[in-house]
Amino acid sequence: MITLTDFLVVSVALFCIGLYMIISKRNAIQILIGIELILNAAILNLVAFGKHDAVNNSGQIFALFAIVLAAATTAVALAIILNVYRKYKTIDPDKINNLKDQ
Repeated sequence: MITLTDFLVVSVALFCIGLYMIISKRNAIQILIGIELILNAAILNLVAFGKHDAVNNSGQIFALFAIVLAAATTAVALAIILNVYRKYKTIDPDKINNLKDQ
């Protein structure tokens, strides 16, 4: 049987991998994937604690809202990344230092 600790260990692993991807920041897509992994770790915690409390389903309902919010955020972030690439021809955050129009 899978215990709550097993879910939390997987969640911590997802969070650490996402944090490493954000800190190493090779390109904007990698940063976006790192943010998504951190959000997935939080959603996994919500579902795990919701399953642990069998009386109340609020964890699963809150996780559903978090999934919808993550999908919307990803769509907006990808649109921004595409516009930045169109203007600067790179998605490396270190090479993009001026976002004002000239």
